[in-house]
Amino acid sequence: MKTIESRSDINLLVKKFYAKVRMDDLLGPVFNTIIPDEKWPAHLEKLTDFWEGALLGVPGFRGNPIRAHQNADATMGNSIEQIHFSRWLHLWFETIDSLYTGKIAQRAKDAARVMSTGQYLAIWDARNNK
Repeated sequence: MKTIESRSDINLLVKKFYAKVRMDDLLGPVFNTIIPDEKWPAHLEKLTDFWEGALLGVPGFRGNPIRAHQNADATMGNSIEQIHFSRWLHLWFETIDSLYTGKIAQRAKDAARVMSTGQYLAIWDARNNK
């Protein structure tokens, strides 16, 4: 199996993963409400920028993921729960395992686990500080 070595590897991972997310019974309604169809190509590039920085140390990502997730939760009526993040992690791990192996693939899993916890806590904090 291949290892993650380049932006194109990360872009493939991101595209395959979010194709699953958009079709998922639990996550699809959230993501498809927040991100209109015409904005998905740009969003996938931004997510590739994010993961390229996180996994390969390439600068270029611009954004505020915490604020984006807090805004998404508000748009969804504060309905995003831990189960959403669990499903997101399951699909992320499943997609990585179907494509890649090695240290960077493991780093992608470890980083996602830490980030998902942080994002959920940030959403919870935003709800309680209104």
